[in-house]
Amino acid sequence: MKNSLLKKIQQKSAVIGIIGLGYVGLPLALRFLEEGFVVVGFDIDPVKIAKLESREPYIEHIDPGPFYSAIKNKKFIATIDFSEIKTVDAIILCVPTPLNKNREPDLSYVTGSLYNIIPHMRKGQVVSLESTTYPGTTEEQIVPPIKMSGYTVGSDVFVIYSPEREDPANPEFTTRNIPKVVGGSTANCLEVGKGLYEEIIDTVVPVSSTGAAEMVKILENTFRSVNIALVNELKIVADKMGLDIFEVVRAAATKPFGYTPFFPGPGLGGHCIPIDPFYLTWKAREYGVNTRFIELAGEVNTSMPDFVISKIVSALNNVSLAVRGSKILVLGLAYKKNVDDVRESPSIVLLKMLQEIGADVDYSDPHVPVTPDMRAHSINLSSVALTPDVISAYDCVVVATDHDRFDWDMIKQNAKLVVDPRGVFQADDKKIYRA
Repeated sequence: MKNSLLKKIQQKSAVIGIIGLGYVGLPLALRFLEEGFVVVGFDIDPVKIAKLESREPYIEHIDPGPFYSAIKNKKFIATIDFSEIKTVDAIILCVPTPLNKNREPDLSYVTGSLYNIIPHMRKGQVVSLESTTYPGTTEEQIVPPIKMSGYTVGSDVFVIYSPEREDPANPEFTTRNIPKVVGGSTANCLEVGKGLYEEIIDTVVPVSSTGAAEMVKILENTFRSVNIALVNELKIVADKMGLDIFEVVRAAATKPFGYTPFFPGPGLGGHCIPIDPFYLTWKAREYGVNTRFIELAGEVNTSMPDFVISKIVSALNNVSLAVRGSKILVLGLAYKKNVDDVRESPSIVLLKMLQEIGADVDYSDPHVPVTPDMRAHSINLSSVALTPDVISAYDCVVVATDHDRFDWDMIKQNAKLVVDPRGVFQADDKKIYRA
């Protein structure tokens, strides 16, 4: 089975199945298409399928054109019918792994996908999980149901874990040139996994187990979370001392060794950094370990919107205005610049907090025309188009996301007050408040 599957992969006659056509699944599907593979894309959302078939984008930075062309050429099939699993040779899961309301891992998308997949599996397939999760997930959640269905893992079905490393809208690092970590449930599984990803990724990094591969992704994002928490805490210290933390970080970054610059902000956003470290925290409890460093970093980062609100209150007080009834414009709804992704965005938190304390709040984001439906927040607003008159009509403007498409000179010139957690403006003007 192994050799025949590897031969199909090398000859590009293997059919690739991608489960989840989102920020991870779509770029991965495109890479396989670019290398000449036939791809079947699965998603439980029929709206996504319809948009791909009509060439309508639903992720801003991903052009639906190649998918539309591939559909016409019968190289790409988008479907909600999981019985098509029987037609593919590789099954790659790219589904969400959020936290529940108790900040515990929610693997329902993974287990639900597996429930849909297993009845249609056959021998000679490879199953790859790419969703970020805690060490042990592949061996505890993926392998047992496959074995219970009568398959021998490593002999007639191959199971691997290979964490996604997408950085949306980053032109320098793409799916092709970001090194790909792969761990296998067995030695044969690892060999198949390497063979699969070496066809589309420049550098494949094998590790000893699926658990090691899972831990790699958790380490990467915990590293970022902890360092962002450190600089966020130092931001508060610097503010008390009358120092500009952005000036300090940029100066420190001139050291050519032993230092990596991280910049503070209004909080953490995205599908990885605010969530992934808590997967490890949850799993560590099983071994009697308290991850104090990770939990402290989480506390610091989740408290940042409160610090921004305090700065807004202070800025308005300085011009004899209360927050209640003041008109406040939040610039940027996405969790980071130049994307349309609002998952876990601190901008959403800021909007909700400002509404709750009585402010009259609007937002502007050229990438997010309307507030999307979200599990934790319900905000019904549309993006405001920016003009000098619009800017000057607000009592305070808050820089939540520093999109390149904003006209920062125009904003500074016409705003009455600016609260800036992103360090866009030099703190050389009495109406600019660092946050």
